[in-house]
Amino acid sequence: MSDPVLYEQDGHVVTMTLNRPETRNAITEMEVVDAIIASLERAQGDMSVRAIVLTGAGPAFSSGGNIKHMRDEVGTFSGNSAQIRENYRRGIQRIPRAFHELDVPCIAAVNGPAHGAGCDLALMCDIRIAGESALFAESFAKVGIIPGDGGAWLLPRAVGLSRANEMIFTGRAIDAKRAAEWGLVSSVVPDAQLMETALTLAREIAGNAPDILRMSKRLVREGQRMDLPSLLELSAAFQGIAHRTADHREAIAATFERRAPNYTGA
Repeated sequence: MSDPVLYEQDGHVVTMTLNRPETRNAITEMEVVDAIIASLERAQGDMSVRAIVLTGAGPAFSSGGNIKHMRDEVGTFSGNSAQIRENYRRGIQRIPRAFHELDVPCIAAVNGPAHGAGCDLALMCDIRIAGESALFAESFAKVGIIPGDGGAWLLPRAVGLSRANEMIFTGRAIDAKRAAEWGLVSSVVPDAQLMETALTLAREIAGNAPDILRMSKRLVREGQRMDLPSLLELSAAFQGIAHRTADHREAIAATFERRAPNYTGA
């Protein structure tokens, strides 16, 4: 069987491709969970990586949970209620935790349906770009379950409480155009242009100093749970580090010399 996640690096940009098109890139199987986390940890530990693009193989971004496994009560969905709780904690819930620890900017290139946990997977990324065929659904209610992998935390922060509740309570899908209107995605592009658009943005991001990118992402993340005075204190500490990096000096020199900077991560 092929690798559950393809990891390809070109320069400072990594493309991660969910590679289970036969299940529409369902992510509840343990080997898929392990592969996603291993890829994120690999990128996190490699300072040459400055941006990630996450997409899906085939016509879907991710169907989320494996419906056949739900029907057969196997894998994540096996055992009594207490066991299923542990299956979630030791399985798919490790994915949002890994994304929460990821300091590398990550772009979701949503190439088709992103349903249930697949929608939440897109929400775990920092930026979302949708192809015209993309669909987004917090579809848990449609199969008689609740958002079990962080969607109830992620979605309101993306689209606001009222629209998040509408999506969660109805399970109804919204198309790419509506997703853009609601702020769930940054932009919508023709399907044929999706990957190049996402990679172009990733390369632009990767043109900046790696430490600065990672500290900036950390500030944004911490800002979601800190008050302003606390965030300002953290910002001052990070700024003290940033001002004494070689990359900061290189950026200033490149500005005065009217040339592209050459960042080394130092």
